[in-house]
Amino acid sequence: MKAIILNGFGGPEVMGIGELPIPEPGSGQVRVRVMATSVNRADTVQRKGNYPPPPGESDVLGLEVAGVVDALGDGVTDWQPGDRVMGLVAGGGYAEYALAYAGHLMAIPETITFEEAAAIPEVYITAFLNLFLIGGLGEGETVLLHGGGGGVNTAGIQLCRALLDRCRIIVTASSGKVDRVRELGADRVIDYRQQDFAGEVRRFTESAGADVILDHIGAAYLAQNQAALAIGGRLVVIGLMGGASGTLNLGLMMVKRQRIIGSVLRALPVAQKADITATFVQQVLPHIQSRRIAPLIHAVRPLAEAGRAHAEMEASGHFGKLVLQVAAQ
Repeated sequence: MKAIILNGFGGPEVMGIGELPIPEPGSGQVRVRVMATSVNRADTVQRKGNYPPPPGESDVLGLEVAGVVDALGDGVTDWQPGDRVMGLVAGGGYAEYALAYAGHLMAIPETITFEEAAAIPEVYITAFLNLFLIGGLGEGETVLLHGGGGGVNTAGIQLCRALLDRCRIIVTASSGKVDRVRELGADRVIDYRQQDFAGEVRRFTESAGADVILDHIGAAYLAQNQAALAIGGRLVVIGLMGGASGTLNLGLMMVKRQRIIGSVLRALPVAQKADITATFVQQVLPHIQSRRIAPLIHAVRPLAEAGRAHAEMEASGHFGKLVLQVAAQ
């Protein structure tokens, strides 16, 4: 099968099309003929050698797939060859065939394409897990999302609007994306290059602060995130683009009863990811089927242009997902 192979670790130029054996599904696994996959920030980190796959998983890049069931491993009864599916993989998405655990797959609604389906599993499940299941975001609360043009945060805005009747959404974004983020449903958009986001959050909330913050920056935002958190607020850290080590104000954390929570979806146990996927199917997939939630796609590139897509992601000029078309449709 054709797959993206890394010629060492480094920039997008280390990526190229090569040939690999077609993988065989193990117990509880499904082999998917991949029609489309998409690029996630974690893929760029792995390409640089800083985010290896969990033990036993494919070292091919790619954390989500959309395609057709091709073969079943022992014990799989929920799927049949030919089923249209999308789902999480711990690696292997940038290839013509990929293995997924049966419980990590979802039926693709007839209302969406393979390219749209490829833009759903990683970012929408990440946003759903961290905002609602871990962050506990509820009615009447205020959420702060960092990096409004990225896939997780555009998904987060849509999820908050679909799942909650009353929720105030604050988003940080670069100046070129402010209007688009506002149009997507944000109540307040902060240009992080021009404004102090912690001060702006306090002004917007009349000093109350944000109940939940979803952050992929890490250390560089830690102090401001603490300052922006409400009493009893929850900071969920899902990335480290701004560093892994920062100074935590324990006194402020105690006085304001703040919770600082780290979260990584990829490394969760198989059974736990299956439970999360099942909850997502129940609570979110109907909104996707009705297209109340519609994945935002910045561009669709052929698999051979994966390097170009990585360069686009690292330049941060995209709004929504960068999708890779693997098979002609």
